Amino acid sequence: MLLTLTTTHRPATDLGHLLVKHPDRVQSFDLPAGTAHVLYPEADEARCTAALLVEVDPLKLGGGRGRRQATTPDSFTLGQYVNDRPYAASSLLSSALAKVFRSALRGESRDRPELAAAAIPLEVRVPVLRCRGGAELAVRVFAPLGWTVTATPIPLDEAYPEWGDSRYVDLTLTGTLRLADALNHLYVLLPVLDDAKHYWVAPDEVDKLLRAGAGWLADHPERALITRRYLAHRRALAGEAMARLAELRLADEPPADDSVETEQTAEAPRASLAVRRREAVLAALRDSGASRVLDLGCGGGALLTALVADRRFTEVVGTDVSTQALALAARRLRLDRLPERQRDRIRLWQSALTYRDDRLRGYDAAVLMEVVEHVDPPRLPALEDAVFGHARPGTVVVTTPNVEYNVRYEGLGAGRFRHADHRFEWTRAEFAAWVDRVAAAHGYTATIGGVGDEDPELGCPTQLAVLSRTDTDIRKEETTR
Repeated sequence: MLLTLTTTHRPATDLGHLLVKHPDRVQSFDLPAGTAHVLYPEADEARCTAALLVEVDPLKLGGGRGRRQATTPDSFTLGQYVNDRPYAASSLLSSALAKVFRSALRGESRDRPELAAAAIPLEVRVPVLRCRGGAELAVRVFAPLGWTVTATPIPLDEAYPEWGDSRYVDLTLTGTLRLADALNHLYVLLPVLDDAKHYWVAPDEVDKLLRAGAGWLADHPERALITRRYLAHRRALAGEAMARLAELRLADEPPADDSVETEQTAEAPRASLAVRRREAVLAALRDSGASRVLDLGCGGGALLTALVADRRFTEVVGTDVSTQALALAARRLRLDRLPERQRDRIRLWQSALTYRDDRLRGYDAAVLMEVVEHVDPPRLPALEDAVFGHARPGTVVVTTPNVEYNVRYEGLGAGRFRHADHRFEWTRAEFAAWVDRVAAAHGYTATIGGVGDEDPELGCPTQLAVLSRTDTDIRKEETTR
């Protein structure tokens, strides 16, 4: 079975650094059911392609005294040795990805950490994928993640077109994503489309699923199908996974936002606004040059996960008034399993944003992502004083809904907010006035933009502001200290 991964990001040969596999060498790796090979059919500055070729030994796959049988599609005796497993992408290819590209799946790159954290143009090709549900299902599971999907059914026999299509598709994915995100999508969704696993699904598969699905599975419109199939239709495990995903959704994004903030066009579904918002916030933080960052009102830790994945952020602090949200963030970050060196980069503190907290002083940047609208208007001056007056980070990134855009969402009429817990939602003029007033009062300069597809009349669905202290102001404070 074969998978190819191509980029045109220049220099394209940096793909070898991200995958930790040199383009000039063919490398082989032993697998429980065969051998995986990594090679580069093309590698130059303009275009680089890495190929993962998995050779399956049917005897290893079907034999083994004392092994618990897997959920393979052919359960009769001969079918354990004569089947499509050596040729069609399945959980065998997923397992090979996990072993061969382990660092890349985690978003780690010693040589190119900035590139590992950046979205780059990618093309993935899986020429033979067993797809139970057909090409349409491949589109349904990959398109919401930002991929342009081409899934071409493979005929049973090209010489006899009247026989119809086989159960296999030729899959091509194109998009601009982090390599780690792309690999995790494949790791989860290849066995989901195949709807069979070559190994026994144990309870620890729930943790594997949530780990690989961090940042995207909880918001996926097909999360129930993905969860059920990935866990081999084991009801107890699927129920546990869905309950944990529901907890993440409640702590991470307001439920109404999930239902109204998935942008679609006539051509193809778009990534959810929540994902695009996180990407915009991360881009603003990178542009600011910050290394020590506060996520104020961090909820279940979606942004924290992305911050921790980027090694340029040497210290990441999440604060929330809710201890339950902090517990969910800790679980999402897998704090109890991280190596001590990585765990030392992360802090989770209970803190209320309307009270001064000395622990929050001295940081390079702070984020208020979809937070201010949850504060009662009379308490906003207290938040302004605590964040901009007392903590005084070098940069503050603020996002909040644009209430004018709400009429574009089905079921949201004039005067209705995107979530029941919102105390207000600002128009563009109201947000700009608040930002300008806060900046002037506390010695910041501000730029205002938007996130999401812009409506010519109503603007973008999310408003974003970046407030930066002047160099003079920062030097004065350092001199005072």
